Amino acid sequence: MSEGILKKMAAPFLILILLHLSVICASCSQTVGRAPQPAEDVFIPDGEGVRVEIWIEDLRIPWSLVFLPGGSALVSERPGTIRLIREGSLLRKPYAKIGVEHTGEGGLMGLALHPSFPKAPYVYVMHTYRKENKLYNRVIRLRDNGSEGAFDRVIIDGIPGGRNHNGGRIAFGPDGMLYITTGETFNSELAQDLKSLGGKILRVTPDGEIPEDNPFKGSPVYSYGHRNPQGIAWKPGTNILFETEHGPSGEFGRFAHDEINIIVKGGNYGWPEVIGAPAQKPYIDPLVVWKKATPPSGVTFYKGNLLKHLKGDLFAATLRSEALIRIKLDANNKVAGIERWFAADFSDGKYGRIRDVVEGPDGALYFLTNNTDGRGSPRPGDDRIYRIVPGR
Repeated sequence: MSEGILKKMAAPFLILILLHLSVICASCSQTVGRAPQPAEDVFIPDGEGVRVEIWIEDLRIPWSLVFLPGGSALVSERPGTIRLIREGSLLRKPYAKIGVEHTGEGGLMGLALHPSFPKAPYVYVMHTYRKENKLYNRVIRLRDNGSEGAFDRVIIDGIPGGRNHNGGRIAFGPDGMLYITTGETFNSELAQDLKSLGGKILRVTPDGEIPEDNPFKGSPVYSYGHRNPQGIAWKPGTNILFETEHGPSGEFGRFAHDEINIIVKGGNYGWPEVIGAPAQKPYIDPLVVWKKATPPSGVTFYKGNLLKHLKGDLFAATLRSEALIRIKLDANNKVAGIERWFAADFSDGKYGRIRDVVEGPDGALYFLTNNTDGRGSPRPGDDRIYRIVPGR
């Protein structure tokens, strides 16, 4: 065999070796910190003082749930449909159909209502789309016409999109501004690049303008260094913003390290330079780090009186770990306890993958499953929205 042929045969192996070494070197330079919470998670397979009812069935990968005045609700389905729920029934006719690129984790994701709804009759929607063979995400606004929503305008565009890590959660804060979570689409370098909208939490006005008090002049970026943030919620009566975020799933040889963070204006949350809570400046440590895979998605604080024993607690929907997580906080926003509801271990929950959790106008907690997303095990009637009410 000639020397030239041997060199050609060796080339692919050399490339693989170099790629492997680059991953090793990258992982060596990444700082890995501890889990900052003081207590271990406690499994409570049936929840505490509650029972669970089926509310809505036969949904296609539901992602976000918002309640309208009067008790009706809208739910987004990732393939591109927004469904209207009225008097506890899912209407057959779609509220809106959005032209999305439903690939991987992309598609139709977050929903939010204008803070002055219905006086300002707008529904905000985040979705993935394809342009010139590239994936992007954007937020659009629909005008509510009662039983359907009609396109009104684009609020923000040019957000990086991908098969994975699109972020996708949108919500209005106490300041009346729209906050948008964006992923780094498996391109970790975007998270630290302030010129990119990927791996960020963005903040814009209800019309899509950049607020003058944003931390980076002329930019919608509010915080950065995020991998795949999928939930945001403000502590009631405050401007304190909590966020859920997925940790690595193999990048740099790392896994898990899913997070809950308290977000501060202009803060850098470290991805991909650090994971966990290493107390390394200028990065901000998470409030909670799970070293076992717990990718959390939607999150909410319970404010109502129907479930009085839960008032003030933070609830996070989780995917792979198939649990609804209850986090008890003290007066200083430190973790006082963590409970994993509806699961007996880290991978086998009673209801499967849980994507979102919200409080309804009736004071019940509602959560929706994602067992039909290609990663779960669908059960008859999936996907569903469940309702948590006081136990008998």
